[in-house]
Amino acid sequence: MTTLGTRETAPTAAPPRTTIPVRTPPSGEQARRRLGVLRTSDYLAVFGALAAAFAMTGLLWTKLTPFTGPLSYVVVTWWLFVLIYGALVSFDENRPTVRDRVAAVVVQSLGALIMIVLAFVVGYMIFKGWKALRHLNFFTQDMGGTGPLDPLTKGGVLHAIVGTLIEVGIALAIVAPLGILGGVFLHEIPGRFSRFVRTVVDAMTALPDIMAGLFIYATVILILGLQASGLAAGLALAVTVLPIIMRTTDVVLRLVPGNLTEASYALGTGQWRTIWHVTLPTARSGLATAVILGAARAIGETSPVLLTAGASPFFNANPVHNPMMSLPLMAYTSVQSPQPNMIARGFGAAATLLVLVLVLFAIARVIGGRGPGELTNRQRRRRDASSRRDMNRYHARHAAIAAVEGSA
Repeated sequence: MTTLGTRETAPTAAPPRTTIPVRTPPSGEQARRRLGVLRTSDYLAVFGALAAAFAMTGLLWTKLTPFTGPLSYVVVTWWLFVLIYGALVSFDENRPTVRDRVAAVVVQSLGALIMIVLAFVVGYMIFKGWKALRHLNFFTQDMGGTGPLDPLTKGGVLHAIVGTLIEVGIALAIVAPLGILGGVFLHEIPGRFSRFVRTVVDAMTALPDIMAGLFIYATVILILGLQASGLAAGLALAVTVLPIIMRTTDVVLRLVPGNLTEASYALGTGQWRTIWHVTLPTARSGLATAVILGAARAIGETSPVLLTAGASPFFNANPVHNPMMSLPLMAYTSVQSPQPNMIARGFGAAATLLVLVLVLFAIARVIGGRGPGELTNRQRRRRDASSRRDMNRYHARHAAIAAVEGSA
């Protein structure tokens, strides 16, 4: 009998227990794949696939099909090589390993193809211009008074080398600070105007080079009255290079870790001081790459230089007066001549331009290749000298305090 005012409650059911499905142990131990070590079977698979591909392509070209042409022969051989290599690797490896090996051999073979093409271009250029390159006068004389029929022991490219260095130097002196500053603006100051500037820069990146030469020719030469000279060519090259450095700088600054700038702001540093002392030193190597890309674009231009600087066979180191020759323009005009000596001079000028580009790139890498916080030898010596002065001052102060305490 229940008491009035009380309610009889049913017993609560226990919550269901969480069960874990029973897992069957693996039948065998899984073998680890060693991706970084090449075995003998890997080399045999590569060389065997390559030999089989050449043999099958030769059979197709000579017996079975009417195909001809060296380019199609190389393409078919490469495809057969990849297929045969994948089949050979599948005999010993599982499916993920086969995909990994096939992808690796595709990427590495394409990289080797690019290196072979680059070596062929450089070697062909040096081979065609070796008749002119082996003479010392080719680097110490200009073409003043030298005709197309004169021997290679007369005339050279000194005027073109100096003209190229002056024009590219003017362009980089204008564009390097402006391009880096513009990239910093695009990265650090978002907004409607920044988006507009980015759109204009993207449009200028696809601008034909001759448009920059026509712009400088119409404004600086026709309107302002400046004659065709190295300065006008440098301005035209600056217009061509500016969007490249700005966009590359913007991309490089995006790779700077955000925690570095956040730590600087947390310490109470302003925006521009953070950019100058944290962001730009961290991205130093990337900024050097941006300048290198701009120099590579400027140093090989022909049409803007032809419109704004003209062509001259005489040596001219004055960037304000008289026409000025450059290496790409000399190579372009020389190879069009029917005379073998002029063609050799043109290829020699192209080879000299290649060496000059490599030297400039090496200098830029030395200047901008240091990591963030890495000091030069001179800065290390100054830091060590400052530390020694501080240590001597501390020792002198400690000795004076000890002397005073001893006399007391």
